[in-house]
Amino acid sequence: MMCVICKMGETHNGKVTVTLERNGATLIFKGVPAIVCLNCGEEFVDEKTTSVLLHAAGQAAQAGVQVDVREYIAA
Repeated sequence: MMCVICKMGETHNGKVTVTLERNGATLIFKGVPAIVCLNCGEEFVDEKTTSVLLHAAGQAAQAGVQVDVREYIAA
């Protein structure tokens, strides 16, 4: 698939690190599945994975977590 950002690079499946901040909490997720552009490096995370990440960030913020580093594990 051609990258929708740079319009020049091919994309491929990969794993990325995603950092989210919510209500004073900072969560870092490693090994998140994504589509990555070989030219510009743009990372695309699908809707289902994004939903899982946002839910985890919300739970961590409610629990009072300030900083957390997690390995992404698909459900």
